[in-house]
Amino acid sequence: MDDDCCSTQLLDGDGTFNVEGLDRFVSTTKLSDCGLSYAVVAIMGPQSSGKSTLMNHLFHTNFREMDAFRGRGQTTKGIWMAKCVGIEPFTLGMDLEGTDGRERGEDDTTFEKQSALFALAVADIVIININKPLLKTVFQVMMRLFSPRKTTLLFVIRDKTKTPLEYLEPILREDVQKIWDSVPKPQAHQDTPLSEFFNVEVTALSSFEEKEQQFKEQVAQLRERFFHSISPGGLAGDRRGVVPASAFAFSALQIWKIIKENKDLDLPAHKVMVATVRCEEIGNEKLRDLKSDEGWLELEEAVEAGPVSGFGKTVSSILERCLSEYDMEATYFEEGVRNAKREQLETKALDLVHPVYVTLLGHLRSKALEDFKSRLEQSLSRGDGFAASVRACTESSLVEFDKGFKDASIKQANWDASKVREKLHRDIDTHASSVCCAKLSEMTAKYENKLTEALSHPVESLFESGEKDTWVSIRKLLKRETDAAVAEYSTAVVGFELDEATVDAQVQNLRDFARNVVEKKAREDAGKVLIRMKDRFSTVFNHDNDSMPRVWTGKEDIRAITKDARSASLKLLSVMAAVRLDEKPDKIENVLVSSLMDGAITTQSSQNRGVGPTTDPLASSSWEEVPPKNTVITPVQCKSLWRQFKSETEYTVTQAISAQEAHKRNNNWLPPPWAIAAMLILGFNEFMLLLKNPLYLMVLFVGYLLSKALWVQLDVAGEFRHGPVAGLLSISSRFLPTIMNLLKRLAEEAQGQGQQQQQHQTPTAQKPYTVDSHSFKHESSSSNPTSTVISDSSVSSSNVSYSDSGMEYSSPSQMHRRSSKGEVEQS
Repeated sequence: MDDDCCSTQLLDGDGTFNVEGLDRFVSTTKLSDCGLSYAVVAIMGPQSSGKSTLMNHLFHTNFREMDAFRGRGQTTKGIWMAKCVGIEPFTLGMDLEGTDGRERGEDDTTFEKQSALFALAVADIVIININKPLLKTVFQVMMRLFSPRKTTLLFVIRDKTKTPLEYLEPILREDVQKIWDSVPKPQAHQDTPLSEFFNVEVTALSSFEEKEQQFKEQVAQLRERFFHSISPGGLAGDRRGVVPASAFAFSALQIWKIIKENKDLDLPAHKVMVATVRCEEIGNEKLRDLKSDEGWLELEEAVEAGPVSGFGKTVSSILERCLSEYDMEATYFEEGVRNAKREQLETKALDLVHPVYVTLLGHLRSKALEDFKSRLEQSLSRGDGFAASVRACTESSLVEFDKGFKDASIKQANWDASKVREKLHRDIDTHASSVCCAKLSEMTAKYENKLTEALSHPVESLFESGEKDTWVSIRKLLKRETDAAVAEYSTAVVGFELDEATVDAQVQNLRDFARNVVEKKAREDAGKVLIRMKDRFSTVFNHDNDSMPRVWTGKEDIRAITKDARSASLKLLSVMAAVRLDEKPDKIENVLVSSLMDGAITTQSSQNRGVGPTTDPLASSSWEEVPPKNTVITPVQCKSLWRQFKSETEYTVTQAISAQEAHKRNNNWLPPPWAIAAMLILGFNEFMLLLKNPLYLMVLFVGYLLSKALWVQLDVAGEFRHGPVAGLLSISSRFLPTIMNLLKRLAEEAQGQGQQQQQHQTPTAQKPYTVDSHSFKHESSSSNPTSTVISDSSVSSSNVSYSDSGMEYSSPSQMHRRSSKGEVEQS
């Protein structure tokens, strides 16, 4: 046999299908590459009828042949398949197990019918070694084929005699027709002629054993009929039910499974099933190839990193190659199934590509959005109008996206990027709105800061002044600064091309903010009103009309001054009681004055007259004709603040009164007139005695000088200002040292009288530090904010000097002598 022959056992003796063997056979013979250009020839006949011998001589196969010397027996078990060598197109030979074999026993007819049905379903040409029972079996099983294809039955008359074939063929055809007529048929095929199912061909061969050479010549002639058997007019019958070669193994397996299950075999449905399965396998294979394609993997990886130029063209080429390969392998399968599976393959391939495509569109959208942001920022930095910049940048970004989308378009897909484009437009609008809001907020904040700076300090200063026209000044200031800010703001927002309602709302917000600045400042300063009232009271009470510090000499009308100071403080309270930005009149100041200033006198007078108490206008939580939102300090709070104010300033008034009384006492040291008259009357004798004896007068004069010196040295008046007990204690502790000091000074002056002239001629070497007695001023306690200034005119001619030995007293007449003495001592 030819070396190119390849065979395998398709079915073993038990009817088991050899799947692996058939797959190896298909792979070895490259059957899958044949498409529809192949034919299947099967041979059936009795056991030991020379079937394998005929196949081996006819197709140059290597089927096992019977050993003639061992007698009749089973040589072929099941079904064998081999490649027919040298036959075009590719032809498969199937050698079926012989019928009526004694080896199978009672099961012979079952396998005989199954194998015959399998051969009729698979083969294009069935060679039948003449056997009438077998022919009946063939016709019977043929009825189990639903809409069978037309098969060629080639009857081979073996061991031909001298009777010509022309006489034998009609007899054979007649017998075949009789057998066909006798076979029970379904109702649908009762009148169907034999030619509808079979092409009947008859040939005769000489005996292989007796006329081997003639046998071989006849077989060679018969072999020629199998060349181009599938061409029109060829030996093969109807080719409508044939499956592509790549699906032959699967088709044969499925046919055998149906036959084994004893089911009717629907060949057209089987063809569709085979086409469905095989086309799906091809589609899955091409899809796997697409997933592992290096070009696709590189493109997928590149898209993950960012936009890829030429994406659509590259993907279209890859998909076109994938679909072309599918078309090439599935071209011989049933057209409807093939096209349907092609569409499925295309859909799956596009499903594979779509996420990458969406990712690419996402990159294009992100890039267009980032370019929009960059262009917008650059345009705004150049000072271009916001709305015009947004329009120009939006158009540029959308054009760029459309260009990228066109480059990414895939020929096989009709994907719409309108949603992505709309999302890009929404993102652009969102970012533009965000930038617009940010810019407007920044601009608003800028003008709000300017308003805050322009209003806060001036308003606070006006509140501190607390004059009657404070709110008039604040309203003028607010209008001036607000109008200026609004004008600048309105000019600045022109480039945003906002609608009139929006601009009006923004302007109103700016005006409201300015108003809120003033209101907030008013409420903040309301917390300081008590401190400012006390400061205002202190300023008015302790300073005269020329703003000079007031000295309480006893001539001032403290009651009138106190009333003026309290009126000024009350005016400040009335200013801070409510926000008055609406130019609406109110009676707050009148109510406060009548209740807190005049009300106290009226109440006292009513009580003195025995009249019952009147209604208190401050016993309320709101002011008349003032909205609650404009109320800063309620009437009740004003009354409480005034009560606290009076209690905290009462001490200042008391100290002023005390200072006046002290000043009066310090400036009047003479006893009362009645005491002077009593002294003159009762001391008349003593006075006459002094006149009669001048020595007494001199002693009194010296005593007076010593007493005056002690008075000044001890600062008796100053010590007693702190109280009699404290004054006595201080004077008693200093009295003796002061006496000793005075005596020491007198002794030193007596010793230095001889040197007085020399002291006058010598320059002063050192002068002691002297302090005028009138420089000693005593203030009230530190808690009293009012300082009381007291001058002692009665001791303005005396001095107190400090030296290492202590405090010294000197009169004007003694200053010159002490100075001369000091100069002598220094020299």
